[in-house]
Amino acid sequence: MNPQQLSERVLDFAVRVGKVIDALPDTRLGRHVAGQLVRCGTSPAPNYEEACAAESRADFSHKMSVCLKELRETRMWLRYIIKAELLSEKRTQPLWREADELCNIFGQSVVTSKKPGTRSHIPKA
Repeated sequence: MNPQQLSERVLDFAVRVGKVIDALPDTRLGRHVAGQLVRCGTSPAPNYEEACAAESRADFSHKMSVCLKELRETRMWLRYIIKAELLSEKRTQPLWREADELCNIFGQSVVTSKKPGTRSHIPKA
């Protein structure tokens, strides 16, 4: 997957997260979860764009790590939504799976970028 495709994928992910947020119940708990999810679930897309414009390998690695942390938090909130039965598992499971896949992609990228001797490559999205 090239940087442009990954950029599009995390943007699509953010849009899908937004739709789940809008579907949450208008309860105290639903609003709390929505507030948490709107921040972490929409953050990876712009953070990835910043990573693509990183000034150094260390900067790239750090920004990709931020994306990974936000994706992991999003994945946790999606699990919470399922467990608390705020939305159906059928509705949220595909998005949880996408969060998991993105965590794997970003996690591997972080590991690779921190390996000594690897070619310093900052993608241009």
